[in-house]
Amino acid sequence: MKRFLRDHGLWVLFAAAVIAVALAVMSYFSNTSSPLTNVAGIIASPFRSAYTAVAGWFNEKQAYFADIQALQEENEALRKRNAQLEAAARQGERASEENELLRQRLNLREQKYELELEAAMVTEHEVTNWTSSLTLDRGTMHGVESGDCVVTATNDLVGLVGEVGTNWCTVLTIVDTDTSLGAQVFRTRDLGLAQGDFALMGEDRLRLDYLPAGCQLLNGDLVVTSGLGGYYPSDLVIGTIEEVQKDDSGAASYAIIAPEADFDALTEVFIIKSFDIVT
Repeated sequence: MKRFLRDHGLWVLFAAAVIAVALAVMSYFSNTSSPLTNVAGIIASPFRSAYTAVAGWFNEKQAYFADIQALQEENEALRKRNAQLEAAARQGERASEENELLRQRLNLREQKYELELEAAMVTEHEVTNWTSSLTLDRGTMHGVESGDCVVTATNDLVGLVGEVGTNWCTVLTIVDTDTSLGAQVFRTRDLGLAQGDFALMGEDRLRLDYLPAGCQLLNGDLVVTSGLGGYYPSDLVIGTIEEVQKDDSGAASYAIIAPEADFDALTEVFIIKSFDIVT
């Protein structure tokens, strides 16, 4: 031992001095921690910094993606709102067109005809496999005759008077198989014959036959009375075209018409007892 200290004593003293200085320095920079704890803290500090940096980066990315998702949801809500506004605008345009058409129809009486009308109440609506008819509380004592037209308040055609009693009459609706009258497509001015059909009567539909070859009809086209022959006023609304089909031969077309008048909802109608064309 003495020999070791004699040979290496200087180095032992130097090492002890270095350790003492290191402990003193660590104690100076850490007043609240033991030297060993401080050493561990010094060693862990870079790792803590790295962890904090990674956690901060992750939090930033998470916030970024949350903002992106919020923007996407907001954009989707804006797209839906825009679609709703566009639909409302289109509906407004259609309503404007319908109002213009309604004004034209309401002015029909003043523009083209002097109509003698008889208001009547609907007392019965009969629908069977063979007929579709209404019973009204007006008859011969009110000047009603067989063949008179019956319309709604907006000149939608309901049907034609059939049998007439003293204070009552029956009206064959336009879907009845015994009803037929000249018709015209309002948009194209194509002429045809609107008549009831057994296969369609139960669905409150009728046919438009004898259309000209090559006619270009569209679903929704308005069909009105033609007025040819002078038996009925022209431009009374029959209904709208629901579909166009080929007949059994495949050579001619016919259209299925949905009546404008709602027969089940009718409570009051108007009988056209006479009409004069205004020149």
